[in-house]
Amino acid sequence: MSTSLHHPLVRGPEPTPRAGARQWAALAVLMLPVLLVSVDNTVLSFALPAISAALNPSGTGLLWIVDIYPLVLAGLLVAMGSFADRVGRRRLLLIGSAGFATASALAAYSPDAGLLIAARAMLGFFGAMLMPSTLSLLRNIFPDRAQRRLAIAVWASGFASGAALGPIVGGLLLEHFWWGSVFLMAVPVLVLLLVLAPIFVPESRDPSPAPVDLVSIGLSLLAMTPVVLGIKSAAKDGVTLAALTWLALGAVAGTVFVHRQLRSTDPMLDMRLFTRGAFSGAVAVNLFSVFSIVGFLFFVSQHLQLVLGLAPMNAGLVLLPGLLAMIVAGLAVVQLVRRVHPSRVVAGGMALAGAGYSMVALLADHISALELMFAFVVLAIGIGGAETISNDLIIATVPPSKAGAASAISETAYEVGAVLGTAVLGSILTASYRAHVQLPGRLDQGQANAAAETLGGATAVADDLPAGQAGALLESARHAFDSGVVVTSSIGVVVMVAATTLALLTLRSASADS
Repeated sequence: MSTSLHHPLVRGPEPTPRAGARQWAALAVLMLPVLLVSVDNTVLSFALPAISAALNPSGTGLLWIVDIYPLVLAGLLVAMGSFADRVGRRRLLLIGSAGFATASALAAYSPDAGLLIAARAMLGFFGAMLMPSTLSLLRNIFPDRAQRRLAIAVWASGFASGAALGPIVGGLLLEHFWWGSVFLMAVPVLVLLLVLAPIFVPESRDPSPAPVDLVSIGLSLLAMTPVVLGIKSAAKDGVTLAALTWLALGAVAGTVFVHRQLRSTDPMLDMRLFTRGAFSGAVAVNLFSVFSIVGFLFFVSQHLQLVLGLAPMNAGLVLLPGLLAMIVAGLAVVQLVRRVHPSRVVAGGMALAGAGYSMVALLADHISALELMFAFVVLAIGIGGAETISNDLIIATVPPSKAGAASAISETAYEVGAVLGTAVLGSILTASYRAHVQLPGRLDQGQANAAAETLGGATAVADDLPAGQAGALLESARHAFDSGVVVTSSIGVVVMVAATTLALLTLRSASADS
């Protein structure tokens, strides 16, 4: 006789435990490093003019000040994610917090561009310990899928809005303090984290972690760094043998890295995850999302201050509606995805981001602060909604024990996007500026070099010139800058169209409930 499914000795599956007040408090604590790391990606946007005036970096040096942080961060995220699975995610979070606070203080008091670049590299090293730990801890703190999706929505909104918050915070600080204050703000926040995390955040780790693979760590760095160097070299000097050599070196290192992971029984990065369409598509969406917002903020922050002449704080306030829109979109999409397939939600977000870029491309030569505000709101709504769903899909496809590695992949996509957003769009913008700026006569060699490198340099030089020469230089420099904005915004539109198509094709198999 068959056994009834309702036999008292036959137990059904245990209900998934739901998070309580302590777990939501842990989320609030984990948002501290999330906001800091994402703010640090863009806080320099509004400090660039002040840094240009104080430290007088070259155009390439200025890009390195911005790029070195996400470059080091991206190169180490996968390694640190695996390391967090091994030694404990909360433990690595605390180590990274202490180091990040120290490096922030060093950056704040850097006397020249070289030391600032070195301090930013240290920030990238310790920042790589923070981000995988936060997202992977959420996977274990919120086992219930519905609660976890809401927690990830808060996390993604915090990360995305932190990128937008950077210029606003930078504007507020620069209104009252020197440029180093944009780094020093991290110290009290991380001290608070070091106190609260041991109280509210539980420790978790992989019970069977992979061994530390130093060769793979080196290969991941060797794959990232030459690519960015090649892009920068091509932007400055054209497609030269040196630029092609850097790009080829990065491609070779990346290929060797992939082969090593596929052959390893305990890979640092499980490349087989990328055979799942929903996983690889969601990772790509993260990359394109951050590429778009970081690239947008790189030029819009300079346009607001150096072309439209707004004070840093007023320029930051122009972006405030976009910041709020991004947070609202990230939270609202949790309900929307219950009725609309994830692929359509994400694709719609990417399409909105492309619409934001298209507004700038069409109006760049005479765009107003109000029009920039509206363009950023449109872009922010799209990015805020898309990132919530993409991160949820990434975490949902892996078992809890591998949450650190999956989180590291997600974060690596973020940071690669940040690097490329600045390196590609920033370098193209710089190259276009150099090609179009026309310098007035009677400049000495130092003034000519500074004015020809960046819009910030031209603005600083104009302060020391007679009114007629200053006006001519500023008009030429601003026109040259905006001509580059047309090019970079058009590229942004193309990238977002590609991301929309990719989301529709790769996320079709994604489930809203699994």
